[in-house]
Amino acid sequence: MDSYIDLLKLVLPELLVTHFELAANTTKDKVLHLYFEEKIDVPKEFSSGIIISHGFHKEITIQDFPLRGKTVYLHIKRRRWLDKSTKEVVQRDWDLVAQGTRMTVEFAAFLKVLNSY
Repeated sequence: MDSYIDLLKLVLPELLVTHFELAANTTKDKVLHLYFEEKIDVPKEFSSGIIISHGFHKEITIQDFPLRGKTVYLHIKRRRWLDKSTKEVVQRDWDLVAQGTRMTVEFAAFLKVLNSY
């Protein structure tokens, strides 16, 4: 199983592979869709309270590097957490999407370098 995770880390953002589970995938024509859900591990920043999973945020879709000639879309569902002592809904602060784009930060940086030539 570790070799599977190591392989995913080579082709996908490590943050995504570390904190999210691949829930499903589909391929149609030249488009690959990968569906991820945030793992149920309680965020360390909230570990001092009584935190329970409280469902998911609306799914976001971002474009990533093409793989083997296929366009790749990452469908990501982030968890919400409920702090039972304060009744406050909390979440991790993810930096998955490049500002002003619908691409991963790595892919946007790659395209920016290409455009500078």
